[in-house]
Amino acid sequence: MKIVAEQPLAEIILRKYELPQTIKERELVKKLCLALGLLQPGDSRDVVVDVFHVLLKSKKRRKLLSVAEIEKKVIQNRKLHKVPMLGIASSNIRRQIKRLRNLLLIEKIKTGYRVSEFMPLQQLFSEKIETFILPNIIQRIKKYFEKADELFAAKKK
Repeated sequence: MKIVAEQPLAEIILRKYELPQTIKERELVKKLCLALGLLQPGDSRDVVVDVFHVLLKSKKRRKLLSVAEIEKKVIQNRKLHKVPMLGIASSNIRRQIKRLRNLLLIEKIKTGYRVSEFMPLQQLFSEKIETFILPNIIQRIKKYFEKADELFAAKKK
């Protein structure tokens, strides 16, 4: 008997929120993370917000950050915003970096990380998520629907 893998090959969760009004930087990054499924609503373990936030700030200066620099800046960012020091273990920060890389939001260049190609976020979403990630996932889901239609089709008399 063949075992079907339960691990997804690709995954994305998209959520729609109210239009952004006057909002502080970290809160905006948090909304982006929520909208892209990087963070669950009500989750207190939100270090991914700080990881993405420090990488977005370094984008302004077109600067690559090493993992050690990201860790240091994440801690500073959490202190600055008076957020509990949860999830700041090195292994967890590396895991959050990997999640951001999987969505093609950031990339690794030698030993540093940056927002992909220092690209504007709207362009990044359009070129990486809308035109690359989503179509592949949608195409595969359609294959599952096609297979389900074959298996559950009404028997012809």
